[in-house]
Amino acid sequence: MTTTDPLAPFQWLNVSENDGGGPLDVIFSVAFFRGLDPVEVVRRFSRGEDSGQESDFDELGDKVDDFVNETDGGDGGGYVGVFQAGEWCVAIEPYGWMSTSHEVVTRLSQGCEVLAVTRHDYAADHSFAYAIDGAHVTGYRLGCPYERYGSDPDRLNGFMRELGMGLDKPEDDAAWEAAWEDNHANAVPRGFALAAKVTGVPFTPDMLGRPMLVGPIKER
Repeated sequence: MTTTDPLAPFQWLNVSENDGGGPLDVIFSVAFFRGLDPVEVVRRFSRGEDSGQESDFDELGDKVDDFVNETDGGDGGGYVGVFQAGEWCVAIEPYGWMSTSHEVVTRLSQGCEVLAVTRHDYAADHSFAYAIDGAHVTGYRLGCPYERYGSDPDRLNGFMRELGMGLDKPEDDAAWEAAWEDNHANAVPRGFALAAKVTGVPFTPDMLGRPMLVGPIKER
């Protein structure tokens, strides 16, 4: 059975913690890079210290689990897994949120194009970031598409409207409540649907089965 719901392909990224959280659980980031190969993406995350090791999603998860246990979880997942998908590279950051950090995404985007989406249920601060050649073009908290920022905050408005996002700030209590209910339920799928519209690369469950380069994330 086919569906015309543009969010349906991304509901696997929106599974609640009570229902198991899905294969990436409830804290993760996914970044899309155009203009770099997987080796260079890993090198940027590691600040030039590592070119990555051929691995898979299970081994990435093991490294992340070890890192989180050692650091008590306050420093993210510590590792990223990267693979090629058409013209873009996809970088998966389990239990991490660095990819949408303003400082990090601008650094990662030097000489290339980066789009990143973070789900973080504990911080309740899912986020979207789009940067090109060191400039943060547009970004927003996924639950608040009406609060965009960046050098060109309205760059993706056409795509956002196609996905049903309310781009105008609510004006009264009823509008705020309606916006909260709609955005709370659909924030993460809409973020990944928007990423797919910009990159042409839908992030699908089968991608977790691809070989990838795994390397460490160095914040400083």
